[in-house]
Amino acid sequence: MSKFNVTRRGVLKTGAAAGAGLALPTIFTSSAYAVTNNPMGGTVTLGFNVPQTGAYADEGADELRAYELAVEHLNGGGDGGMLNTFSSKVLDGTGILGKKVEFVTGDTQTKSDAARASAKSMIEKDGAIMITGGSSSGVAIAVQGLCQEAGVIFMAGLTHSNDTTGKDKKANGFRHFFNAYMSGAALAPVLAKMYGADRKAYHLTADYTWGWTQEESIVAATEALGWETVNTVKTPLASTDFSSYIAPVLNSGADVLVLNHYGGNMVNSLTNAVQFGLREKQVNGKNFEIVVPLYSRLMAKGAGENVKGIFGSTNWHWSLTDEGSKAFVKSFGTKYGFPPSQAAHTCYVQTLLYADAVSRAGSFAPCDVAAALEGFEFDGMGNGKTLYRAEDHQCFKDVLVVRGKENPTSEFDLLEVVEVTPAAQVTYPIDHPMFAGGSLGQCNNGA
Repeated sequence: MSKFNVTRRGVLKTGAAAGAGLALPTIFTSSAYAVTNNPMGGTVTLGFNVPQTGAYADEGADELRAYELAVEHLNGGGDGGMLNTFSSKVLDGTGILGKKVEFVTGDTQTKSDAARASAKSMIEKDGAIMITGGSSSGVAIAVQGLCQEAGVIFMAGLTHSNDTTGKDKKANGFRHFFNAYMSGAALAPVLAKMYGADRKAYHLTADYTWGWTQEESIVAATEALGWETVNTVKTPLASTDFSSYIAPVLNSGADVLVLNHYGGNMVNSLTNAVQFGLREKQVNGKNFEIVVPLYSRLMAKGAGENVKGIFGSTNWHWSLTDEGSKAFVKSFGTKYGFPPSQAAHTCYVQTLLYADAVSRAGSFAPCDVAAALEGFEFDGMGNGKTLYRAEDHQCFKDVLVVRGKENPTSEFDLLEVVEVTPAAQVTYPIDHPMFAGGSLGQCNNGA
């Protein structure tokens, strides 16, 4: 059988990979519930499942940093970070319901099967009562499904596909990160304003659930404002050289290239596009433009000067000046020596939101935790006022449109926020066609 690594507080453990079915985790029965891995002693274990290898490994490394910082703050260490700015005041640095927080980690390898295997091991062998993490929507959807089966809460990390809280939503799963529809709704008006309504776009798209829904969202939002879509081409997630995909763009008649790529894929495809001279071209009497719908500081750092002037969207940015963002940036920077990414931010926030929901519910039972999160409105976590919508477990908050800086002042100062799009502009009805199909179903306590 294949093997994977799961680490508890730096101690390496090895477990067998997942089989055809989900083996029964440890079940503890209380007077009211049979709850998977209900912590009976003085500690509670959380499972941090991130890409430590693969195309999104840089994001995974920053996610782990944020998770460790969140645990430190929950246990009363450091300066408390966002515990001091969070509108809910039930977290006091004594762990969760008085239990010290411990954690185990797994490597998703940016592969759905590996991610399920590592999550399964954390639940069955390590007693994790909550799983969180991921930098791929394919991974997030796979692990969310497993957590639904096992009866634990899944607090999604970086996952941007519409499907995570659309057709693949689950009662035990929750997403703080924004989604592809929101990127389109925030970004398209800015693109039309900057580049005009008479544009011809060519899309290169990562060939999995995130890429598909990102492409669909950007196409719909830009075509509604007058753009024409010339072509859409899918690219394998494992690709490292995109030259063969860039070359056809030159003779397509397109004057905009939209890179629906993330992490190392985006760094490589943007680099190839610049090498082909696309940024210096003129087509249809217009300067050729490149757009990266989903941006991150880590991607901008990897792409270097190639990001200058290129627009995209992001869930959060370390330059924000609200009290929550400043507190988090200070804590993260003090511990690690550089500012956090949006991946780090959403993972830190999700950990605190889970701990807060348990504390408000007075229970680790997943259905009690879910009830505490559903319809929860909060502030002080870096995105302004935020709602965890009950019907689909999606957070609604302001979205940032950013652009690569022309004159950065440091290796971290690569993106500038050009517009804060209000939550109302990116909010959609629960029955929106892009999110059709699927059902939350019933919450599972693990009984």
